[in-house]
Amino acid sequence: MKLLLDTHALLWLLAGDQRTPEWLRGDGPGKRSELFVSDVSLWEIAIKSSLGRLDVPEDLPKVVESAGFGQLAIKTGHVWAVRGLEPIHSDPFDRLLIAQALGEGMTFATSDRELGRYGVPTRW
Repeated sequence: MKLLLDTHALLWLLAGDQRTPEWLRGDGPGKRSELFVSDVSLWEIAIKSSLGRLDVPEDLPKVVESAGFGQLAIKTGHVWAVRGLEPIHSDPFDRLLIAQALGEGMTFATSDRELGRYGVPTRW
């Protein structure tokens, strides 16, 4: 199963935060080769970091790469698919992540139960 990490899931996993479920921290279905980080998440983190709302390492993209996560680039089709999503959630980053998960046939790893209403498989 390929899992696309929500931004908070990535940050919590990297920080060893206890809010991250054991299955995601362990070696089971959460193997790093099956976990993907989207450019959307790095973009969101960069914006929040530049505004002083988030403290992350300067080399976070290298940290993510060296951790062995798969990387998911933003494609035109992902961006365009956002327009077909119901206005369930107002966060533009989450909406683009949902469009990516749907378009790539991935399960979305998130603690936000509201996002499952888009019809994307979720796991937490």
